Amino acid sequence: MGVQGLTTYVEGNRNFLQDVKFRDSRLVIDGCSLYFRLYFTHGLDQQNGGDYDAFACLLTQFLDALAACNIQPYVVLDGGMDPSDKKFPTLRQRIQSKIKEADSLSHGRNGSVLPIITRDVFTQVLIQRGVPLVQCAAEADWEIACLAHQWNCPVLTNDSDFYIFDLPGGYLPLKFFQWTNLNGKASHRYILARCYTTNSLCRWFGGMNQELLPLFAVLTGNDYGTPKDADTLFAVLDLSACRGGGGRGRGRAPSSRIEGLLHWLSSFPSPVEALEEVSRLIGETGSRGKRGQKGGLSSQLWAGMQEYHITPQSSLAYWFSGGQVLPGGQNSTLAQLPQCLSWAAAQGLLAPSVVDALVMRRVLLIPQVENSKLPSSHCSSIAIRQAIYGILLQGGQGNITQGRGGMQSQGSSATMCVEEYDRLDLNLKKNQVEVHSLKTPLCMDTLSQAPAAARLGVLLEVLGVKEIDLALAPLHLRLAVAVTGFWLREAIPTPTQLQVQALVLGMVYGELSWNNQPGANHYQPAVPQPNWAAERNVLAGLDRHRVRAGERRGFDVGAAHSFSQWQACLWSLLCLNQLLLLPLPEPHLSWLFSGTLVHGLFRYQKGGRAAESLLPGGSLSGQLYFSLLDAVKSCSSKTHSSSSAAGRGRRGRGRGRGSRGRGGGRRGAGGGGRGTEEINNRFALLMSEEEFDDD
Repeated sequence: MGVQGLTTYVEGNRNFLQDVKFRDSRLVIDGCSLYFRLYFTHGLDQQNGGDYDAFACLLTQFLDALAACNIQPYVVLDGGMDPSDKKFPTLRQRIQSKIKEADSLSHGRNGSVLPIITRDVFTQVLIQRGVPLVQCAAEADWEIACLAHQWNCPVLTNDSDFYIFDLPGGYLPLKFFQWTNLNGKASHRYILARCYTTNSLCRWFGGMNQELLPLFAVLTGNDYGTPKDADTLFAVLDLSACRGGGGRGRGRAPSSRIEGLLHWLSSFPSPVEALEEVSRLIGETGSRGKRGQKGGLSSQLWAGMQEYHITPQSSLAYWFSGGQVLPGGQNSTLAQLPQCLSWAAAQGLLAPSVVDALVMRRVLLIPQVENSKLPSSHCSSIAIRQAIYGILLQGGQGNITQGRGGMQSQGSSATMCVEEYDRLDLNLKKNQVEVHSLKTPLCMDTLSQAPAAARLGVLLEVLGVKEIDLALAPLHLRLAVAVTGFWLREAIPTPTQLQVQALVLGMVYGELSWNNQPGANHYQPAVPQPNWAAERNVLAGLDRHRVRAGERRGFDVGAAHSFSQWQACLWSLLCLNQLLLLPLPEPHLSWLFSGTLVHGLFRYQKGGRAAESLLPGGSLSGQLYFSLLDAVKSCSSKTHSSSSAAGRGRRGRGRGRGSRGRGGGRRGAGGGGRGTEEINNRFALLMSEEEFDDD
């Protein structure tokens, strides 16, 4: 949601915000607000596809700051689209805007686009840190407010709706939450912040009834929009406010529309009287609050006000206490999923787009910085998404009728489709994407009973990869290797060898970085230890070739388009892997891809220097590099192309071009036999001790 102009108004009056020294408390955090704020206000890369390693480090520092002040965070994330469709026009407008901004960035101009894997990195770091987390069925504002109200603790967000919710613990705007500068002695550290309560606003307007604030919000117009008669109403209200609200105002002309409307509302004892006056001003008759004329403006306003009505008991409080109840209860859209998937979604382990595909038969694809004259980067991964839709909508799921795209009939064998909204040139376009049937039957309702081997078989079938091809890579990098092989076959234009090598060098850098983190000794004592002094030199050498912050000269939009296709494939594969209950372990996403590094390494090679020159002979990092290249080459072979022929045929493309010498040949042919076994064992030290769950 969001009340237009209210943040600027409140921040412009220091009487509404109280300075606080925040510590020793629970804190309910609006997760989406937090990751947007962290990414966009700390100068992190947007043009080159994102620096997820820098973002993860920043998030870790934020969590460390909370821990130092004895603040216990509870993170609440938005889920999928609102089934009522009230906000869909706004969502479309936002995606359209981001398409234009991504294009602007691709030309070296200003723009603001969140890299596509940011949310996945965010949730993965929180889970690894053990931070309590929940993902709601749809927008989370109301759930957040109810939880904070029950716990009597503040909310950390930047959503102006929280100037309307009556929260006894207050609202801490992220803008004023100074977590980077802790104060106080070691045992009494605190974060300087500013706290808002509705009491402060209502006192400023002569003790205004707090119950009038929701009416103010819907009159002003949040993201759901004002009712269709609102323009007529405002024309009258503007005159009424300036004249003192028909004799009941405070007697001075307003300095702004917001202030004028608040002055006018403050003259009423309750929303009922205010709604009666609204009805009188626009000519409605017989209206009294919620009993107003059906479909009339006062009735619409009353319905909108209920968005801000807080219930005394929050389902999230029960969730965070370990209770077995879904956020939103049995009326939640998550309840339409099988139990194993609904719980995965609530824990942040299933992407909202997957739920949208099932419930709404509609998916909004995330814009990236790419060549807008070429097809969207998401075209390269359509076969993966078709497989997702097939698992969701076939095999006993014909009874789901709420969606909009394609067939709605129960048990029908006719072709089903999902609406995808994606970029075409610089416009947002709706496409009907056919559901793809898999060779291996897999029913969504019985996913949790399917053996891990069967679920892995489905994933590899979609990618066109054999399990033996992945044996060349460490377990936690097999998903990354598999998706890179898939990308080599599917991307248009075909990725160059230098692009592949830059990506793999980036993965090696990530492995070295991950192991170099404090407390990251994951190796087993019996495994020979590498020369970490030499490996740290490799790490520093790779890092020197980053594209530096603010450097836009020499940006290669062709390479950006290719790497965006790789990220689109990764994003779709993460969704499929989650839907299949993780038959492959997720890689450490924050260390898998760093845009400024990969672009810099690609530029280094374009200058005529070999990638191998960055890796000393005999180094563990060099062995890993060649092992991963060999694995990618095996996975990209056309000899066992995926079952995605339906998706590929739909676009009329030839395939199999990824089989031409990808990965720089067989140097370092630790690629097979004893060499591969040794490097995989030695790189066990870079893998989490969490064993892969095989059930």
